[in-house]
Amino acid sequence: MENILKGLKPELVFKHFEEISQIPRGSGNEKAISDFLLKFGKDLGFESIQDEHLNIIIKKPATKGYENCPGVILQGHMDMVCEKNKDTVHDFEKDPIKLRVDGDMIYATGTTLGGDNGIAVAMGMAVVSSNDVEHPAIELLFTTDEEVGMTGAMKLNGKNLSGKYIINLDSEEEGYILVSCAGGVTTFNKVPVEYEKVCSEKQGLLVEIKGLKGGHSGMDIIKQRANSNRLLGRLLNLLDIDYDLAKVEGGSKNNAIPREADALITVSKSDVENTKKKISEIESIFKHEFSTSDPDISINCSETTVEKVFTCDSKDRVIKLINLMPNGIQTMSMDIEGLVESSTNLGVLKTIDNEVICECAVRSSVETLRTDITNKMKLLACALGGAYESEDPYPAWEYRKGSKLEQICVDAYKKLTGKDPVIMAIHAGLECGLLLEHLPDAEAISIGPNMADVHTPNEHLSISSTENTWNYLLAILKSMNQL
Repeated sequence: MENILKGLKPELVFKHFEEISQIPRGSGNEKAISDFLLKFGKDLGFESIQDEHLNIIIKKPATKGYENCPGVILQGHMDMVCEKNKDTVHDFEKDPIKLRVDGDMIYATGTTLGGDNGIAVAMGMAVVSSNDVEHPAIELLFTTDEEVGMTGAMKLNGKNLSGKYIINLDSEEEGYILVSCAGGVTTFNKVPVEYEKVCSEKQGLLVEIKGLKGGHSGMDIIKQRANSNRLLGRLLNLLDIDYDLAKVEGGSKNNAIPREADALITVSKSDVENTKKKISEIESIFKHEFSTSDPDISINCSETTVEKVFTCDSKDRVIKLINLMPNGIQTMSMDIEGLVESSTNLGVLKTIDNEVICECAVRSSVETLRTDITNKMKLLACALGGAYESEDPYPAWEYRKGSKLEQICVDAYKKLTGKDPVIMAIHAGLECGLLLEHLPDAEAISIGPNMADVHTPNEHLSISSTENTWNYLLAILKSMNQL
């Protein structure tokens, strides 16, 4: 380990964060990090549980004077979104995250950082490995597969936990106490494609959309950034020349707003320069529309070889699917100003054998609106002769106004900072709704330090905000013997 973060405060938190950054932990690849955390708990002498879904629970008894306080569950997920730039050489199955410090911020190098939600894991580890933190009985809960389907939280056995207060550490803005979040579902919308041979008079072209900011499909959807998959669909529809379509690809995670997408097309050899000109004109349209949110949009067009292309009917189906698929903000809350109520993110576009698939993350704090969105997707898929599938639904976390835990956290924040925290609901999905299904008598809140550009290679974490949030967490725990 290079000790890039050595000397940063809080030292114990950043020590553990750098340790786990050495362990690949993309969603679905959590065995190594889970085993590491299990050993960590056992080496400290605490009861430690690893369940069949690789969730980890580490139990530390209350410190003196806190034996009669309600138990606290400190919770975060151990997996991370694995996104990188195309020109970055990095194997998320093997390589450690390459950390770097720039002023008050910690970044990775060409990849996602894993601050979401590695900082929660590091804080939890610091609480139980510290000898000078006052606290009630602590149960660390580190779940798996949160970024893909919340499978770990969904399949958790609540009988292994006894805490009354759940403090989720998966938020991304200091000074906010989150008390509610959207539910969601992953959808797959597929249309069949057939192929034909490429005419010898045709030239293959690779069209690449790049330079988008992307972002978290829940937290950043309100910023209305460009979606590379949707832009690709628009380009293919706007391209008013005779061309054949061979392949479409874009994005890698349904919960990340896609930053890059590309298509293989063929045109008459005599039409190559005109095609490039038309694509450049479309690029200008996109640059104008997204000059504020995505000023670095670029579209490259280069010559390549193509062996087979979609039939005309298949091309038509694919273009309609991409352009008509619900995407972006669908409704805004009428009760909470500025809160996205329902949205979709066309996160992954891919061509596999004889199918083109749109994979979307659908989110809503109102279940009937989520159903309305998915019903539209079903209608579209059926109208195009395709199929609709869904998986990994998770419930919304409904606000429990006036909970005891909320009051504890508000009071602790005011005493620590002299300010009132912001009580907020968010559009992103958190595991609290699922955890409360397993522990119906518990209460939950979510806090966290300032992070930005989560789920992108520009993800960064504030050092000073991490220290502030750490001090706030300690203040919450310390105040619990004054109830």
